[in-house]
Amino acid sequence: MKIHEYQGKEILRKYGVAVPDGGAAFTPEEAEAVAKRIGSKKFVVKAQIHAGGRGKGGGVKLADSHEEVKQLADQILGMTLVTHQTGPEGRFVKRLLVEEGANIARELYAGIVLDRESAADVIMVSTEGGVEIEKVAAETPELIFKVKVDPAVGLRPFQVRQLAYALKLEGSQIKSAVKFINALYKAYKETDASMAEINPLVVTEEGEVIALDAKMNFDDNALFRHKDLVEFRDLEEEEPAEIEASKYDLNYIKLDGNVGCMVNGAGLAMATMDIIKLAGGEPANFLDVGGSASAETVKAGFEIIISDPNVKAVLINIFGGIVRCDRVAQGVIDALSDLQVNIPVVVRLAGTNSEEAARMLRESPLEFIVADDFNDGAQKVVGTVA
Repeated sequence: MKIHEYQGKEILRKYGVAVPDGGAAFTPEEAEAVAKRIGSKKFVVKAQIHAGGRGKGGGVKLADSHEEVKQLADQILGMTLVTHQTGPEGRFVKRLLVEEGANIARELYAGIVLDRESAADVIMVSTEGGVEIEKVAAETPELIFKVKVDPAVGLRPFQVRQLAYALKLEGSQIKSAVKFINALYKAYKETDASMAEINPLVVTEEGEVIALDAKMNFDDNALFRHKDLVEFRDLEEEEPAEIEASKYDLNYIKLDGNVGCMVNGAGLAMATMDIIKLAGGEPANFLDVGGSASAETVKAGFEIIISDPNVKAVLINIFGGIVRCDRVAQGVIDALSDLQVNIPVVVRLAGTNSEEAARMLRESPLEFIVADDFNDGAQKVVGTVA
């Protein structure tokens, strides 16, 4: 689950992470009220969307007065903000963060993610803040310093000092950075975050280390422990089809291709997307319907897939291990009988009773294209949209 910057800063503030004073606003009048409460001489007005690159897109502005904050808020609220992460369609801005300006001396970077290969949290810092960390990693990876946190012993004091020294800090700045990193990691762990990114992390002219930006994502599987965090979810920032899929416990992610995929099992789903690309096609989605692939889940998944106007054909790729293939085939027939389907549907079933399942599909009044194997299914579905 993703949240907005102002929500991330609200969480970090509770854990003692240094962040600028500020608050959310949904109208120009609220923005002006936040500015008056802060009492600063300079302000920053930031669009709140679930995407980076807001500054380059015109969604971050500086103001020198309460009146200017209100004017800028009026300009930004209601705009369609286009960044490199939103795509050309952009995102509609409905909320803002208004906060005090900072006297920036240096811009740095700090981030925490889980390294699944080593099963350990990794804390990364860099002196190259304010730019995409992916660009730094690709062009100058030596400028990123990393430490892995052993889950058995936790973050050690010497590791925190290593991170502070890697940022080339001096004097009291090091003490401020040590406090910052410890608090950031505590916030990350105790909220079951999957990512915490501060870009930029800044050193002010006064020598303080503060989070000028904050991005936090959370492990969906741990949200049952954090009812307060669930309230931060902004459904208007999420893909409608992904929201609908979550109602049926389906794992769905929309992609940019035109071949819809319905698969049982995450590994098989990823392999299916790969083989579609190898066959010359582009997958339109990732969809894992789970082990049972019942008629209800198949129907719900299919409705979600064909709701995407870009989908020109669908590949149903099911391995009948937990459930027999003939039952899956009957579920597919029952589900699609209730839907108006005007695009080719290729079905590949493997496992128990797969031959019986293929016969049922071929004899069905619905015009399924039955595939003999994995590769045949990919070739046939790509062939229908070529």
